[in-house]
Amino acid sequence: MDVAVAREPRAVRINLPSRGGEMSALEFGPAGRPVDILFTHANGFNARAYASILAPLAADFHVLAIDQRGHGRSGLKPEMEGRTSWYGLRDDLLALLEALDLRNVVLGGHSMGGTASILASAEAAGRVKSLVMFDPVVLSPEAIAANAGGEPIESPLVQGAMRRRAVFPSHQAVVEAYTGRGAFKSWTPAMLADYVADGFRERPDGQVELTCAPEWEASNFTSQAHDTWDAFARSTAPITIFRAENGSTCRVEGHEAELAASGRITLETVPGTTHFLPMERPDVVARALRTAASKP
Repeated sequence: MDVAVAREPRAVRINLPSRGGEMSALEFGPAGRPVDILFTHANGFNARAYASILAPLAADFHVLAIDQRGHGRSGLKPEMEGRTSWYGLRDDLLALLEALDLRNVVLGGHSMGGTASILASAEAAGRVKSLVMFDPVVLSPEAIAANAGGEPIESPLVQGAMRRRAVFPSHQAVVEAYTGRGAFKSWTPAMLADYVADGFRERPDGQVELTCAPEWEASNFTSQAHDTWDAFARSTAPITIFRAENGSTCRVEGHEAELAASGRITLETVPGTTHFLPMERPDVVARALRTAASKP
């Protein structure tokens, strides 16, 4: 297969009737072989934002990168009323695994996508070969216990999400506004262009707007009643966690020995990285996913 052709993602849609619509995804690599890697993005992002990171794997592996509910081009609508956790995102993943009959697949994910993958793996032991997470959102066991009632938690990220400008004159205007600023300082031009391409949709008035509404992004920050530690315990697959050195959302301090004692969970801190680890160290992501997918 021509390498350039293999690396060009193909847009696909997967019907999930039990979840209320179609999930959108990007497919890399040879479609004739089973999916090797299922990759899930962070809150507020989309599958295409990781295209340049995942493309190097396409010559050897079949990679499926999805748009989660309320993100990118997904047809799965946000459901905020009464929401307290990410179990709905977990159930979307489980429905996808079932619909495509995926087996022996590596689940990879960044931030919220990593957490949703961990939650799903606890319910789909026969389908998941291993997990590779990049700074997943993991509250401490103490914080989870304190939120046992399922009340929305306070998060400093909510205000930032709600202040996010939702409408711009064009995709190019978004790129110009974001280049070299804030979270995007460490992104390559290709990463930023890919994120904007599916992170904003055209409006009837000719302008573009966020595909992930600020209210949905905020809901993801506050809905934290899921129990990631229970999922760690019940998952039977090997789990590798790459944690950011600075500002990590993987709050496992004081519990490293507990994770290691499982014999299945490996934790590694990547020097010099922030929560945007995949964009800062795409080599780490590609190497880790390649290693996981190459194992029998």
